[in-house]
Amino acid sequence: MEKAFQKNLINIEPYVAGEQPKSDDIIKLNANENPYPPSPAVQKAIAEFDAGALRLYPPMDAAPLRQAIADFYGIDRSCVFAGNGSDDVLAAAFRAFFNSDKPLLYPDITYSFYPVWCELLKIPFETVPVDEGFNIHVEDYYRENGGIVIPNPNAPTTIGLGLDAVEDLISHNRDSIVIIDEAYADFSGVSCVPLIKKYDNLVITQTFSKSRALAGMRVACAMADPYLIGYLDAVKDSYNSYPMDAVAIRAGAAAMSDREYFEQTCKKIIATRERTAAGLRELGFILPDSSANFLFVTHPKHTAKEIFSYLRERGIYIRYFNKPRIDDRLRITIGTDEQMDRLISELRTLIQG
Repeated sequence: MEKAFQKNLINIEPYVAGEQPKSDDIIKLNANENPYPPSPAVQKAIAEFDAGALRLYPPMDAAPLRQAIADFYGIDRSCVFAGNGSDDVLAAAFRAFFNSDKPLLYPDITYSFYPVWCELLKIPFETVPVDEGFNIHVEDYYRENGGIVIPNPNAPTTIGLGLDAVEDLISHNRDSIVIIDEAYADFSGVSCVPLIKKYDNLVITQTFSKSRALAGMRVACAMADPYLIGYLDAVKDSYNSYPMDAVAIRAGAAAMSDREYFEQTCKKIIATRERTAAGLRELGFILPDSSANFLFVTHPKHTAKEIFSYLRERGIYIRYFNKPRIDDRLRITIGTDEQMDRLISELRTLIQG
């Protein structure tokens, strides 16, 4: 028998993250994590952190981290917001910017947290279909809306938009906030950060979990006109004035300071991505050119579920989406060369016998 209070409980379908294996022997290619450790500067900053300082609250505006981000991109610190992972930053942005009766627009195949926030925050939304090749067409967004959010490159499709296409999207939607989610942009060579000086309705979000190898630390940022950053700060201070801990602030700032290590690591991942893509194509896999640190693949003779299960039994975890339009596709994170060689070897055994 249903109790009276149960009628007041939230009814929502939560986001489902990639499986977290319990064994260290697993090759984990299902969460788009970085296969390499954080910068030595990060390790040094953490090692030298005075644990006694944890008795104090961290700086509520994460000023050292915001300054480091601003220095890296050559923008003013007033253009930067910092938060506890990109999900925290995006949630603040959804609260701050999408309060219209008009629908928020985003692709029908994209990051699956977007509909969760819309349902949680009662934001009306409409999905805009990508084409059969999973491409986003910006002209499909030339219509009335309450805001737009697009990952660039998109996930899980790996496909990115060029800077001209993004600017076209923004210029046709000057009455709406446009969020470009750049979680994987460092693997594409295309970032829209320079456009925030030109468009006051543009918000860029980035995470440190991928290209800067800080998934376990939860660090992210948004960059926009200072006027919009003020609204993000207001939302933050309305529900959590101290979202980032002192260690995360210091580690994030250190990660931003080591440009050389960051660039070297991204180049290694991109090189491994291209080599792996070529190997998969030789085995008959079909996949778009990737602008991210993962691949989005299908095989004409083996189902996605079959391949997923086969690899899992052999200790290799990849991502299978049992969803319309992509249930024949798999997302494979780029690991080390050794991990990807093992993946190719196991797949060759399955496909060639």
